[in-house]
Amino acid sequence: MANGEELRLQQLVNGDLPLMEVTPTVTIEPNNIPKYIAKRSRLMSPVARQAVIRKNGDCNMTYSNLKKRRSRYLQDLYTTLVDVQWRWTLLVFFLGFIISWLCFAFVWFMIIKVHGDDHDLVGHTPCVHNVQTFTASFLFSIETQHTIGYGSRFTTEECPEAVFLMCIQSITGVILQAFMVGVVFAKLTRPKQRTNTILFSRNACICLRDSKLCVMFRVGDMRKSFIIGASVRAQVLRKRTTEEGEEIPYHQYDVKVGNDDESENLFFIWPMTIVHAIGENSPFFNMSAVDLMNEKFELVVYLEGTTESTGNTMQARYSYQPSDILWGHRFENLIYFDKASDNYIVDFREFNKTREIPTPLCSARDLEEFKRQSTDPLLCYTPSNSDQIVCLEPEMLSTQETQAGN
Repeated sequence: MANGEELRLQQLVNGDLPLMEVTPTVTIEPNNIPKYIAKRSRLMSPVARQAVIRKNGDCNMTYSNLKKRRSRYLQDLYTTLVDVQWRWTLLVFFLGFIISWLCFAFVWFMIIKVHGDDHDLVGHTPCVHNVQTFTASFLFSIETQHTIGYGSRFTTEECPEAVFLMCIQSITGVILQAFMVGVVFAKLTRPKQRTNTILFSRNACICLRDSKLCVMFRVGDMRKSFIIGASVRAQVLRKRTTEEGEEIPYHQYDVKVGNDDESENLFFIWPMTIVHAIGENSPFFNMSAVDLMNEKFELVVYLEGTTESTGNTMQARYSYQPSDILWGHRFENLIYFDKASDNYIVDFREFNKTREIPTPLCSARDLEEFKRQSTDPLLCYTPSNSDQIVCLEPEMLSTQETQAGN
């Protein structure tokens, strides 16, 4: 390669040479490839950032310095028991029944003591037959609350207070059982459990689609039961400085995403590739391949819908950081028709697989500007392991993402 052409290529890598000034006939010789790749790899080193949304969809945050937090949680005890971990729910479940049995057993034993039923007296009619000790009172309390009725212990007409207590314990037992069964049922059928079978691709991709740079990621469902009314949304979390100098550390930029027709409503019968066309209102509009890897942001995606089997609404979440976005890649097809079984087959082995394609290194803004000002082809090289890198058609500046990451 001539010294002048090599200098212009280095200026392009460093960002000193405008995209429109690239010589369209430059060919990079094999012995100059490592020099170019080494320069770009330093620029493409990812920036570490703590994710707001974890890969399992949970929010990475903890609340602190909340006044009256426990009292407020106890005021909404039902939601608190549904949200806490299973060990605490089961602990409350067991303690609720055991404490109620013991409390009523103590009251039964006091009635027996006051009435003198703890002694065998000739001609004496007890309040409760065959209950003379606290252990017997505890067993009778369990039988009364759960309507077991073994037949050896029963109340009589001798003590009105015993009849009244039996009614109170029966009502209390029904309320307690309904409450605890409701908590366990709600916990088992939480929409969050349904999201465990929703899959998001490990990486997002940026490539050309219909001559536009697009951000794409893939979402799929492991179950055959449909998600009715499925819709997808996305936001970018990044720092923003206002005109007054105020820094907003986690400003939320809405990102328009959808299916191939850019519609948010999905017919979610198989894994789909969600597309965001980078336009003027997109937070990716001014990002080139190098800028992307040096930015600090988080792309948070949401899938919402109603589960067909239970009718509950659900929301699955995932996030992508700059290091999770592959520039110049496209997802492989994973759906094909099997004539032998007369069915469409979804091969989840291909779910996260991508392949490299010719893609501009420049930002969407520079690409649009170049298209308006010139029709010359841009400097490109193939995303393959060929012996030399050549200038390709159409007008795009492409790169090999795998080599750039080494």
